[in-house]
Amino acid sequence: MNVILGVIFHFLGGFASGSFYIPYKKVKGWNWESFWIVGGLFSWLVVPPLAAWLTIPGFGKIISGAAGSTLGITYLFGVLWGIGGLTYGLGVRYLGVSLGSSIILGLCMVFGALIPSIYYDFFPAAGKDTFGEMVSSSWGLTILAGLVLCIIGIVVSGKAGMMKEKQLSSAAATDTHGAAVKTEYKFALGMFVSIVSGVLSACFNFGLEAGQPMAIVANDAWKAANPGDGEFLYRNNVIYVVLLWGGLTTNFIWCMILNARNKSFGDYTNKKTPLLKNYLFSAIAGTAWFLQFFFYGMGESKLGNGPSSWILHMAFIILVANMWGLVLKEWKGVTKKTKTIIALGIAIIVLSVLLVGRGNNLHEKAKNEKNITYVSHNSQF
Repeated sequence: MNVILGVIFHFLGGFASGSFYIPYKKVKGWNWESFWIVGGLFSWLVVPPLAAWLTIPGFGKIISGAAGSTLGITYLFGVLWGIGGLTYGLGVRYLGVSLGSSIILGLCMVFGALIPSIYYDFFPAAGKDTFGEMVSSSWGLTILAGLVLCIIGIVVSGKAGMMKEKQLSSAAATDTHGAAVKTEYKFALGMFVSIVSGVLSACFNFGLEAGQPMAIVANDAWKAANPGDGEFLYRNNVIYVVLLWGGLTTNFIWCMILNARNKSFGDYTNKKTPLLKNYLFSAIAGTAWFLQFFFYGMGESKLGNGPSSWILHMAFIILVANMWGLVLKEWKGVTKKTKTIIALGIAIIVLSVLLVGRGNNLHEKAKNEKNITYVSHNSQF
C-alpha cells in the first residue's frame, strides 16, 4: 500500500510540475523575467514557509536549531540548482529544444538518483539505501533497470522532438519556462553547457539529502506524538524553506539583471496591462510549481528510497509535459512517423514508472522479511 501511495503522490507532484506553466500563458503584457520572479516569490519565499507552518509545529525552531553547516550546505545546493535551471536555456539554444532537454533531463535524473546513494556507501546513514545495496539486490536492480528505461524513453522523445523541430521549422521554439529560444547550433559548446546544467539541476536532490537532519527532527517529533503511524508525510517541508532560499537568490539576481537590461521594471505597475490578473495567475503558477515538491516529499516518505523517488519525480514530469503537448496540439502538422515515435517514448517512460514501482514493492517486502526475521530471532532469547 505504501508503494501505491508513493507512486500516486509522485504522480501528483509530476502533474503539478508539468502543468505549472499554463497559468503563465494567461499573463498579458509582461516580459518573461517579470512574471517569472513574481511567480517565483510564491514558489520559493511565500508558499514553502506557509506549507511548513501548516504541517510542522515549531518548524522555525527546527531551522534555528539546525547546525550552521546543515543550513549552509542546503542553501548552497539550492543556489547551484538555481544556476542549473537558468543555464538550461543555453543548452537549448546551442543544441535545440529536444536534444538539449533530453541531455539535461537525462543527466539530472542519473546524477540526482545515483550520487546520494553512492555517497552513503562511503558515509553510511541509518535508513539510507546505498548504491552497493542496490546493485546487489533484486529490488535495486529493478529500480536501476527502470532508470535506464526512462533514459531510453527520454532519448526516444528527444528524437521525436528533433523531427518535430525540423518539420515545423517555422514555429518558434520555446524552453521549459515557455520563453522564446533563439537556436544557434554549436554541438561542443552545447554539450558542455547541457552537462553543467544537468549536473547542477540534480543539486535539488543533493540539497534534500543535505537537509535531512532537519527532516529527521520533524519526523522524530511527529512519531513521538503519533506512535505506530509510520513515517511523517510532511517531514521534507522544513528542508524546502532553506533549500528554496538558494533557488530564490539565483533567480532573483538573474531576473533583476534582465529587468534592467530589458528596461522592464515598469511591468510591475503598468496600468495598461491587467495587473490584478497578471499577479493572480503568476501566484497560481508559482504555487503550483511548489506543489511538485510538496507531493514529492509525501511520496518519498512512503517509498523510503531516495533514488526511486527522484526517478519517479523526473519521469512523471516528462510524461505529463509530453501529454500536455499532445492535448494542446503542439504536435499538430507533424508526420505519422513522428507521432508514433513520441507515443513510443511516452510508453517507454510509463513502463519505466511501473518498473520502479515494482522495485519499491520488492524493497518493501525485503524490509518486512528482514524485520520479521529480526523479531523471530530476538524472541528465542
